[in-house]
Amino acid sequence: MKLYYDFHIHTALSPCGDDSMTPNNIVNMALINELDAIAITDHNTAENLEAVMKVARGKDIIVIPGIEIETKEEIHVIGLFPNLQSVYNVQNIIYSKLPYIKNKPNVVGNQYVLNENDDIMKELDRFLLISTLLSLNEVIKLIKDNNGIAVPAHIDRPSYSILSNLGFIPDDLNTSILEISRFSNLDVYKKQYKDYQIIQSSDAHELGYIGITKNYLEVKEKNIESIFNIFN
Repeated sequence: MKLYYDFHIHTALSPCGDDSMTPNNIVNMALINELDAIAITDHNTAENLEAVMKVARGKDIIVIPGIEIETKEEIHVIGLFPNLQSVYNVQNIIYSKLPYIKNKPNVVGNQYVLNENDDIMKELDRFLLISTLLSLNEVIKLIKDNNGIAVPAHIDRPSYSILSNLGFIPDDLNTSILEISRFSNLDVYKKQYKDYQIIQSSDAHELGYIGITKNYLEVKEKNIESIFNIFN
């Protein structure tokens, strides 16, 4: 069966995410755009995941726990996980490896932690959109050690990507999945990187971009296990 996905969505917790990116707005926009599965991938944090998953309960959509980690080489890597505990384990390590810089909401945006009713529970004061002290290989290992799938993000972008910062895909990269942004042609990258699985997501920071890429995976069943089986 075809499973329409968007595996790169930010909430209002990411400083670059619009304040309208609340749990209810995200889930409802995904449903309006007939998505079957989404992943929440805030920058270096997973504190809004549980709220989004609670909103999605009883609705015909899968929410995959995720996080977008910035390596010390300033490469963004998405981690997708089978459950909340796995991503929380990763978040705890990321927080310990994230230099403390106080956020400036009037400059870079708010960082809201929300509940399932879209109420603001708190505002993180540590700036999230910075590099961790972990290398690319260390980040991928961290994700995999916690039962996750590691995906170098938006490799076609001129910044924060593996190609823009390294200039190539390392032979010893311990993952077989790459992501391109909504701006590129999926078929072109599939032909260029035949040894990898290429996915394309929205990297939505605003509601209007959720599901814009209209891509799907062929899965046996509509569940998280079937999705992970494709990538493993």
